[in-house]
Amino acid sequence: MLYIKCPFCGMRSQNEFAYGGDASVKRPELNKEISNNEWDDFVYNRKSLRGKHIELWHHVSGCRQWFKVQRDTATHEIFKTAKMDEQI
Repeated sequence: MLYIKCPFCGMRSQNEFAYGGDASVKRPELNKEISNNEWDDFVYNRKSLRGKHIELWHHVSGCRQWFKVQRDTATHEIFKTAKMDEQI
């Protein structure tokens, strides 16, 4: 079982959370025309990272807040969690 430390609620079971994706992916700018290829890259063409990186998580069964998690995708080890406006 994976345990995640919510920066608002403390340590909780992974069952309370939903994975929100890679935090380094940037959404295209609003109200700006982009090509179909650029949109496809944003939606579908993602690298499957192995190792340590930063992810977004949502505490759906708790405070309902979004936050960042620094996690190793190979070992599932969690190194740090932070609020959205904090640095990891």
